[in-house]
Amino acid sequence: MSQHTAGPTSRARARAIVTVTALLALSSTACTEEDRAKVGDAVSSATAAAASRMAEITDGVNADADVKAGPVRTEGDRTVADVTATNPGDGNADYTVMVNFRDDGGGLLDSVVVNIDGVAPGASKKATARSNRSLSGATKAEIGQALRH
Repeated sequence: MSQHTAGPTSRARARAIVTVTALLALSSTACTEEDRAKVGDAVSSATAAAASRMAEITDGVNADADVKAGPVRTEGDRTVADVTATNPGDGNADYTVMVNFRDDGGGLLDSVVVNIDGVAPGASKKATARSNRSLSGATKAEIGQALRH
């Protein structure tokens, strides 16, 4: 049985460029220099942590088409969104998904990783993505990367 290795691809490099661009755009919209630094540090740390968790998956294949993010809602002081994985394969699959929370201008606010384990063939299963910190304003969730393994 062969294993698939998720290595750096042009798509992954493009995502990294988009993330850095979003970080720069986000930090330029904060009120003061100190605010920009705090926001930039928080987003940068969250994005780095999420990317690191995704890189730990060595036998994953791209599953962006299998995964959808639902609308956001607030639970306590966090922004959350349901993430649904639908397994098109013929065996059980686990999913590791990076979810990006963005403002209404497209600026990156936060990134988190969720796992959805044991999705049966032809079935769907949900998990909840929860922001690392309190987010304000209009926010949407999008799939940054999804791996099936």
